[in-house]
Amino acid sequence: MTNRFLVSAVSKSAGKTAVSVGLAAALTGRGLRVATFKKGPDYIDPMWLSKASQRRCWNLDFFTMEPEEITTCFKGASHGADVVMVEGTKGLHDGVSVGGEDSNAALAKYLDLPVILVLDTRGMTRGVAPLILGTTRFDPEIPVAGVVLNFVGGQRHEGKLRDALSRYTDIPVVGAIPRDAAMVIQERHLGLTPVSEHVAAGQQVNRLAAMVEEYLDIAGILELTASPDGPADPVVTRVIPPLTDSLKIGIARDEAFGFYYPDDLTAFARAGVELVTVDLLHDNHLPAIDGLFIGGGFPESFISILAANRSMRQDVHDFVESGGPTYAECGGLMYLCRSLRWCDTCGDMAGVIPADVVIGARPVGRGYARFQPGDGHPWPGVEPREYAAHEFHHARVDALPENICWASRVTRGYGVDGKHDGSVYRNLLAGFLHQRHLAANPWVDRFVSFVRSCV
Repeated sequence: MTNRFLVSAVSKSAGKTAVSVGLAAALTGRGLRVATFKKGPDYIDPMWLSKASQRRCWNLDFFTMEPEEITTCFKGASHGADVVMVEGTKGLHDGVSVGGEDSNAALAKYLDLPVILVLDTRGMTRGVAPLILGTTRFDPEIPVAGVVLNFVGGQRHEGKLRDALSRYTDIPVVGAIPRDAAMVIQERHLGLTPVSEHVAAGQQVNRLAAMVEEYLDIAGILELTASPDGPADPVVTRVIPPLTDSLKIGIARDEAFGFYYPDDLTAFARAGVELVTVDLLHDNHLPAIDGLFIGGGFPESFISILAANRSMRQDVHDFVESGGPTYAECGGLMYLCRSLRWCDTCGDMAGVIPADVVIGARPVGRGYARFQPGDGHPWPGVEPREYAAHEFHHARVDALPENICWASRVTRGYGVDGKHDGSVYRNLLAGFLHQRHLAANPWVDRFVSFVRSCV
């Protein structure tokens, strides 16, 4: 017997991530193997879920993945787990399509998952009943197994909520969590604070687990979400032949940079690449590498430290200038520019791209994106068709040179300048769009082929 369910909400900011992280940690603490997933293109929530479950968290996304890829990913990463939990995004019925084909509800239906609904009960009593009735009857095929009442004001408030739900609905209440600062993971301009930056991430996870143990009916949740085990799917292990010319590609992984999909990291391994960790904050020099990958993150939170590490900035600058094949996404692009400013803090960066980055208060590029590569794209095998991606940044790039070479035209989203993404300089490709290695866009294989051609 396995437990499978999706944690969702009526709307965003209801506390579903805190509940999901607490549940994953509590169940893991009980000795259960917990597989976690996050719907949509998200890096930060999966970091917290991974820490709580002590296993990689995988993303399930209708925009970038084909249905069979969602199924394969879900089954593969769920193999051997006692509990399989998917955290949704925003509200249960929210999605890009007005028809709901890419909503959390659609994912629950597609994967046959009962839903645990987290509800922000602040300012609400009897009104909880029509809210739940509307949410459940909007699509009766979605099995809402139970409701978690969150941000409850006290025993009297909880009693009114429970009475309303028991009188007007048949949805069981599986927990009531009081208003408590311990149940809130700090947020800032781009969402939750990442695990790598949280000053006490382990303690926060333990607090969430303790809250869940105290206020949620975990036994009831497991009873409502039990699923008979079907025939085991065969686990296919692909044997990677040893490569005599194996590559070493540096990957920026520290408190400032860490936005990487498990799919991408797995694809590098399949390609025979040794990923060498580069700490742009604290390492003095680049190691001996054949290529460099600087992913997204929050370099704006570490401007002073990045700027003070002159030897590393110089090494990165020299690596790119000497033709070292490099790929940078979002935060990586910011680091490669001349300077980076956020509020009252400004610092010199690697200076490869002759432009300056300013972080503003409002998003510049946010959400799903599409791009179409052109003749300027340096990687082999890239076709001149649309590819799916996503972006989420508050950064604008000032003083870009007019003669810049662009790799792609943005057909949905903003990119670097509202029209283009992917600045090309020597063997560098740097842009704001985040890619994911999937069948429709095997970007890792293409980047690795490009690195091999440069070695």
